[in-house]
Amino acid sequence: MALSDAAKVERNETGIATVLGILKQRFGERFQTGQSLREQHGHTTTYIPNQAPDGVVFPESTAEVQEIVRACAEHRVPVIAFGTGTSLEGHVNAPGGGISLDTSRMNRVLAVNAEDLDVTIEPGITREDLNAYLRDTGLFFPIDPGANASLGGMAATRASGTNAVRYGTMRENVLALTAVMADGRAITTAKRAKKSSAGYDLTRLLVGSEGTLGIITSLTLKLQGIPQAISGGVCPFPTVEAACQATIATIQMGIPVARIELVNALQMRALKNYSNLDYAETPCLFVEFHGSEAGVAEQAETFGEIATEYGGGPFQWTAVAEERAKLWKARHDAYWASLTLRPGSKALSTDVCVPISRLAECIAETEADIAESGLIAPIVGHVGDGNFHVLVLMDVNDPAEIERAEKFVGRLNMRAIGMDGTCTGEHGIGQGKMGFLERELGDAVDFMRTIKAALDPQNILNPGKVLPAAH
Repeated sequence: MALSDAAKVERNETGIATVLGILKQRFGERFQTGQSLREQHGHTTTYIPNQAPDGVVFPESTAEVQEIVRACAEHRVPVIAFGTGTSLEGHVNAPGGGISLDTSRMNRVLAVNAEDLDVTIEPGITREDLNAYLRDTGLFFPIDPGANASLGGMAATRASGTNAVRYGTMRENVLALTAVMADGRAITTAKRAKKSSAGYDLTRLLVGSEGTLGIITSLTLKLQGIPQAISGGVCPFPTVEAACQATIATIQMGIPVARIELVNALQMRALKNYSNLDYAETPCLFVEFHGSEAGVAEQAETFGEIATEYGGGPFQWTAVAEERAKLWKARHDAYWASLTLRPGSKALSTDVCVPISRLAECIAETEADIAESGLIAPIVGHVGDGNFHVLVLMDVNDPAEIERAEKFVGRLNMRAIGMDGTCTGEHGIGQGKMGFLERELGDAVDFMRTIKAALDPQNILNPGKVLPAAH
């Protein structure tokens, strides 16, 4: 967890000063150096210290991104892509200073190919704005990480979220992308065909690279038809283990569940207080089904029978859109709801993912670890794919408490890795998890360093992220 795992990024004062002048002359008011704006473009979502860039530029096209990158490359200045800033592991910090490239003005829908079920967009459009644009087509983009993130940022961090159990993650839903590489050239990684055997899969290489290999300037995404009917609801369980076993049984029976989310008893207390939900403070599954009216009703009834077998229920489900929206709004507000459990605290948000057969064991051990550590840390999980999140609430002015929290996160990461899982299912590595990448993947990290050096030899693209310092 400690940032000491990062390779040190030296400041190039002369180069930075030169690039600041170049960008100010070229972009005028679309280039800003005010302290408040710069700090907003450093990391602010969790307790990781803010490392602000030296300037923020707002390009409006791929060609302008190329200009910016070429100027930074010529003078060896870091350039950090910025979407909406919702990342959780320090991805947008500027440890060596440099330029934050804010893509918020690159927010157009470039083409909708309804017959082919795909759309091409610029990276700054958010998932909610894209789905509002698509509404009249009968199509939607299903990846929902909770926050209204930009699609470029979601691709860069290989985001997923509540719908991943049915629709997959960003990895499965990006058909092609355009990216500006470290030398300023723009490449397109694929065509719109649904499959290809042509060359190396650069699309998958750049999806999840966290802005360290290229800056995404357009994306072609898979779309889905808006379901004829949706049903969903909340089902209480006596224990987390029972909820996990019911999840496993649901998946193994082939029930096409669209979302299946776990909240533990502490998280349910927070949701009740924050969102005025009328449910018991016990572990619960939030579940949703997509399909025909008869299909979603049958799926809901079958799930209710499974829940009963594991001591759960009653499963209260509904097909009324307003009632479902309230439930999922409450689930998406889990971060803010959790903060009410300890007013004035800061949150350390972390996630791991394990094979679903080890999920109950991993969560049970984690809850025991939280209790033994004396921490307040509710748990939520995308349990259909074995992914869960822990939000540790702590006093950032108490070094002993920070150390206790970081040691807990370290144990959690190693617990997941030891169960043949990963230290991050969807948050990414950024700065916060660099110390665990080699423990998870071993010598594979050396080959990642080789790829980084080949594509970005001057280390200007989001330096000090993902790859830990070589030993």
